Amino acid sequence: MEQDRLTLHGNGISATIIGQGAELVSLRDAEGTELLWQAGPAWRRHSPVLFPIVGRLKGDQLRHRGRIYPMTQHGFARDKPFAWAERGPRSCTLVLTDDADTRAHYPFAFRLAVTYRLDLRQLGVTFDITNTGGEPLPASIGAHPAFNWPLLPDLAKTDYRLTFADDERAPIRRLKDGLLLATPQPTPVEGKILALSERLFDDDAVILDRTAGGSVRYAADRGPAIEMSWQGFRELGIWSKPGGAPFLCIEPWHGIASPVDFDGEFTDKPGVMLIEPAATRVLTYQIHLG
Repeated sequence: MEQDRLTLHGNGISATIIGQGAELVSLRDAEGTELLWQAGPAWRRHSPVLFPIVGRLKGDQLRHRGRIYPMTQHGFARDKPFAWAERGPRSCTLVLTDDADTRAHYPFAFRLAVTYRLDLRQLGVTFDITNTGGEPLPASIGAHPAFNWPLLPDLAKTDYRLTFADDERAPIRRLKDGLLLATPQPTPVEGKILALSERLFDDDAVILDRTAGGSVRYAADRGPAIEMSWQGFRELGIWSKPGGAPFLCIEPWHGIASPVDFDGEFTDKPGVMLIEPAATRVLTYQIHLG
């Protein structure tokens, strides 16, 4: 439906957003090159919003005050219709609030606003999480944009690399069956450079749970380049489907999958932010086209 889809136009960039999941579904440069993965058979999403969890909970169960609530991987926001609060030529805002369905999975009152805004060759995305209830709001949130890999069809995947703003020397984290392994692993990042290959994702996502800097550049020696920067997020996930798929996800997160040995109260889960009643937490990221 056209009323559930909006294309923003800026200088050297265009972006299309849909109301379902407040999802970015297209990102094009000045030449009209599509940079975002177009939800093919390998993975049926483009850039889902991860809320109120990032990753998976043990047993897909959220525990709160002695009760158990079913919660699937990455939460429900990506599958919920958002309301359009603003629709303009260069920006839009979409809003999700709690209802009977969300409270059956997540017994908290909230307002999540997602704003997209175009600037010169840049898309800015803002998440505003407001606690509309009377108790602290435990939540995680993450971005999950999938970019075409390669960005140009005549280049190989191995022509691409990620270049971080700072040396990323800290160990990385890995997953098993969607849960966080206890032991960190040596980083595959050499200084500021992560060479990309399909084998990098044999063991699922590469997770930097404490990034040294706040930006990363995705590019080959020629063709389009994408730089992502972020504010308010603590972790960064890098993912492509194990076994090979033509997309690369660069994912700023505030939150992480449950550790393999954690099945306690959701408010005690590592990575969860606690937002006081009537307070708002703001997190932002930018996609700049080189």
